[in-house]
Amino acid sequence: TVQLVESGGGSVQAGGSLTLSCTFSGDIDKDYCLGWFRLAPGKVREGVASLYLSSGSSFYADSVKGRFTISQDSAKNTLYLRMDNLKPEDTAMYYCAVPAVGHGGYWFVWDELRDSELDSWGQGTLVTVSP
Repeated sequence: TVQLVESGGGSVQAGGSLTLSCTFSGDIDKDYCLGWFRLAPGKVREGVASLYLSSGSSFYADSVKGRFTISQDSAKNTLYLRMDNLKPEDTAMYYCAVPAVGHGGYWFVWDELRDSELDSWGQGTLVTVSP
C-alpha cells in the first residue's frame, strides 16, 4: 500500500512560479520511479515529469521542459515539482503518482497516461494560472 499526499497548489499570474510537494509513504522502494501528471478539463491525462529515486534520472514532457524541475528530499520522503514561467495552459489538477511497472521514466511523459499505466496516485492539488 502506498500513500501519496500533494500540497502547494494555488493561483498565480502567468510568468509566476509554484512548487508542489508530495509526501509519500508505504511500500515505496528506493528504486521506484515517481512522477507528476496533470489533468485539465477537456484534456487528456498528461505525465509532466518523472524521477527515479535511486539514480536521480529525470524525464519531462516537451510542454514543460526547461520550465519544470522534479526533485526529491529522500530524508523527508518528499517529491517536489518546481514550476517556473507558468502559462495559462498549465492550469490543471496536479497529481503525484507511482507509475505501473514498465511505465516509468520516459514512458511516463511521452504520451497520454491511461489508468493501466498508473499504480497509485494522490488526491491532487489545483494549479490555476491567470493571463
